[in-house]
Amino acid sequence: MSAARKELVDVGGAAAPEREVDPALIPHDEADESGLRPRTLAEFVGQPDLVEHLSIVLEAARRRSHPVDHILFAGPPGLGKTTLASIVAQEMGVGLRITSGPVLARAGDLAATLTDLQEGDVLFIDEIHRLARVVEEVLYPAMEEGQLDVMLGKGPTARSLRLDLPRFTLVGATTRTGLVASPLRDRFGFVGRLDLYDSSDLERIVARSARLLGIPITPGGAEEIATRSRGTPRIANRLLRRVRDFAEVREHSEVTRDVAAQGLALFGVDALGLDKLDLAILHTLAVRFDGNPVGLTTLAHAVGEETETIEEAYEPYLIRQGLLHRTPRGRVATERAFEHLGVSRGNGRLL
Repeated sequence: MSAARKELVDVGGAAAPEREVDPALIPHDEADESGLRPRTLAEFVGQPDLVEHLSIVLEAARRRSHPVDHILFAGPPGLGKTTLASIVAQEMGVGLRITSGPVLARAGDLAATLTDLQEGDVLFIDEIHRLARVVEEVLYPAMEEGQLDVMLGKGPTARSLRLDLPRFTLVGATTRTGLVASPLRDRFGFVGRLDLYDSSDLERIVARSARLLGIPITPGGAEEIATRSRGTPRIANRLLRRVRDFAEVREHSEVTRDVAAQGLALFGVDALGLDKLDLAILHTLAVRFDGNPVGLTTLAHAVGEETETIEEAYEPYLIRQGLLHRTPRGRVATERAFEHLGVSRGNGRLL
């Protein structure tokens, strides 16, 4: 369909019919985001081992004329799990239904979604580790046997009815593999782990996105954005759009390395990709506590953020960059953190 795109909308776990949406009515940023997603494995940048394995799985399913085995994608947010689910559906030429674990709160929500699937469709469940246990129990026979157990009536007269479902592929995504129940995890035929991207792959992603968005950019500009993107394509595309805004308002004809650096500095992203909260965490550890161990709760109070946000969204990157250590006594700033902040131990004296 060329003039309009198809959407599948899930409301409260129940799937609404397909509807056509005029691209002119789509918000600009949403249109940008959807247009930047690769549609085939050949267009997908990075994750070479995963792409090779997935291409074999898809080709084997096509040759057998069978739906693809159920797939679980795991890894940090923003690396392309949703994009890969869309690619699976696109490569197999089937429909895609998108929902999430928190939306499927009751068994009936999942039953409504499953019975609305067509033969060979891909059902994508984001945050699958957040599925309720009662929903998981309905999912097991659907995944293994293509059947759905429905209870009719209540009390002593209640009876179970088993319905046959069309063959489908479940694609799950999780940022926390350890929270996916073992019986559910074992039912996936293919588990793919997505790792953070290196700078060269991110440069290619930035250059591709700039081309699609019509942004003139030099190789140096793409490299500057890539190195500050925390190994994450979603962040790279977000930073690219903000640099585009900066370049347009300040009337720069193209995004060079200097323009990208100036724009990102203006939006509070430093040379390592650290933002305001990252720097607040490091400043608290290195200056206020002079490099001494700090408990997570104390650190959260000091920077005015929730403990879960610090532990799940900020700490992993700071640890990977060698700026923070977790010890039995608490969080500790490393020597690299002191150097990055430009302070020395002892009341944060400037170097």
